[in-house]
Amino acid sequence: MTQTQPQQHNPKTGLSKLSIWCINHSMVCVGLYICLVSLFFLAFPGVDLWSSGLFHFGDGGFKAENVAFLRDVRHLGPFLVRVIAIVCVAVLLIKLLVPGRQPLMPLRQPVFLLSTLILGPGVLVNLILKDNWGRPRPRNVEIFGGDLPYQPVWKISNYCDSNCSFVSGEGSAAMWLVAAITLLVPATWRRGALIFLIPLGLILSANRVAFGGHFLSDTLLSWGVTLLLILAIHHLLYRKTPPLVSDRQLDEWFTVKGRRLQRVLQRLAVRGRRALRGIGRVFAER
Repeated sequence: MTQTQPQQHNPKTGLSKLSIWCINHSMVCVGLYICLVSLFFLAFPGVDLWSSGLFHFGDGGFKAENVAFLRDVRHLGPFLVRVIAIVCVAVLLIKLLVPGRQPLMPLRQPVFLLSTLILGPGVLVNLILKDNWGRPRPRNVEIFGGDLPYQPVWKISNYCDSNCSFVSGEGSAAMWLVAAITLLVPATWRRGALIFLIPLGLILSANRVAFGGHFLSDTLLSWGVTLLLILAIHHLLYRKTPPLVSDRQLDEWFTVKGRRLQRVLQRLAVRGRRALRGIGRVFAER
């Protein structure tokens, strides 16, 4: 009689299954991440103060913000965001102005990038959270030489009126650069994109903690809420069956609107030429 050997658990197999589950349930995983990070910092608020304290030097304050190179690095993120946004707008405008030509790229891509940028770092982070939660920045709290009390995550207060600490705008933009672009690049380029974008996102986010502009929790939660919104819009545009809007539908819409715009511009041009001829005749009769 042959004796069956007990099946051994392979940690790599378990990790692989967990990774596949997380990919297939990405929004659930991000939601759990937001909850766990929030609960952790509510239970251990000292971690926020400790992490910011690593960059604070008594009377010298947060010295990193006086380093010219780090200040330049801070501007790199907004610069890249502006460049990508301008390219996306240009692609849509070109299709609108030249409706008979094929678009420079599938139109869902610029629509996805612009909508996630506007709704994520723009509306959710800057207009809703930063302007209404009232959390003072690290440099403004008492322990770091300011005159305001430390406020825990998710607590609404009146210690800051607008552009407050919770959550990090730079962290949100960094996550947008990493997640939104990675979701769109071809699979063969994805690893290379991540190798470049993840360190860039970490540097841009950590920079603001080092400057005393945000707590660690501001950054970690900005990643979560931004990624959750990006995944939701990606689901609507790419994973939902049928998608909210397809490349063909966008192409047809911009073609129709572009031709209508052309007719309006042609009529305006005709009227403009007539007006110029009339003005010319008036001056000629004088």
